[in-house]
This record gives sequence, structure tokens and C-alpha cells, in this order.
Amino acid sequence: MPATTIDQLTLADDPARWAALGFDIHDGHCQIGSVVLGFVDPQDTPGQPGIRAWSLRELVSEDLDGLPTTISHKPIPQPALVHPNGVVAIDHIVAASPELDRSVAAMQAAGLDLRRVRDEPTPGGAPRQAFFRLGHEILELIQEPAGVIERAGGLDHPVRFWGLALQVADLDRCAEMLKDNISEVREAVQPGRRIASVRRAAGLAVPLALMSAAVRGAGEQ
Repeated sequence: MPATTIDQLTLADDPARWAALGFDIHDGHCQIGSVVLGFVDPQDTPGQPGIRAWSLRELVSEDLDGLPTTISHKPIPQPALVHPNGVVAIDHIVAASPELDRSVAAMQAAGLDLRRVRDEPTPGGAPRQAFFRLGHEILELIQEPAGVIERAGGLDHPVRFWGLALQVADLDRCAEMLKDNISEVREAVQPGRRIASVRRAAGLAVPLALMSAAVRGAGEQ
């Protein structure tokens, strides 16, 4: 079966705030690499701000353990030009599950390509992670910490989207451009890479990280 790829991510967020951070926005859409971000007004649509849903190509089923998903038949577009802030691609999308093994099984059954499971805690406190390859992008599925599961009322709730990490051609130049809207650049978990986070003061509804490009030969998720 052909590889599953991402067509579009639907974001309940203000595109003007993304434009202010150096993203090219056209008619309520922003293309990063070959993935389209489609914006909807959080006040006009039900649900929480942030990533609401996505559409995927070459998928067996839309059942991704509750992650809002539709199947797309659109062709893969040519990659977008580099954005003024230097963003060139989506590195990975982060989603969270209360029951990692349950969600991994559902996603594999739907046709997603599981690359590995990491049984080590993340810097953010997630005890385990699973990584799925979706074309050039990665889905990083994290196991919710026990405290989060307890506050949510147990293990029965579905997978939820959390945030995005984007690849930047020149992270130092991007950090200089965004100034007070970005954290200090630091070493990433991935060997040879660096990362910074867009601050909450920027007003985005989606947690957003900016990363240097992947280092050839440093391993694959």
C-alpha cells in the first residue's frame, strides 16, 4: 500500500497571529512543505482552540482511536516556498493518548507506519512515546502522565492533538527575527539538533516549537 501522508491540518486559531510571526498566509491557509494548514475561527466553531483535525491520504480507516481524521484523495502538492521566518517543513505533530498501546494498535490497523516505541520519559514528563512516519513528517504519540489521566477522569477518553514542531533553515536567524516571541535556543533531544519554543505571549492557540534541520546519519524516528 502507498505511504500515508498528511493533506491538511485544521487549526482553530487566528491566522493573523501566524502572519505576524513570519508565516505566509493566503485565503485562510498556510502551506508548510507539502502540508496545508487550514484556519477556522475558534469563536465560530465548536471545540477547543488548537489543532482540531487532520486529513490523511492512503488510509485504510478513519478510526485513529478518536483522533479527528478524514481520508483525503487530493494529490500531494509541490512543496511551498520557504516562509519569511525560514520555516521549511513540519518536523512532527504531537498527539497524546491515555493508553498508548491501545492507540498504537488502532493506528496500525488504520494503516499508519509505526517506526518505533520509546520506553523512556520525555523532558515534558510523558513516560512513553510512539513514532509514526507520514511521508516527510512524523506523528509523535505520547503517553499522557498519570496526573493528566486522573484529571481527565480515567483512561476512556480519546487521543487528542497537542502541538507542532517545524523545521527552520536558520534557527538563529529565525530567533533574531522573532525576538521576544521565542524562547532561548537550546539543544534538542534529537542528536545534533537545536530547538526553541514560541512563547505564549505570541498568542498562538497551538503549542509551537522551531527546530534546526535533521542531521544526516543521526538516526531516524
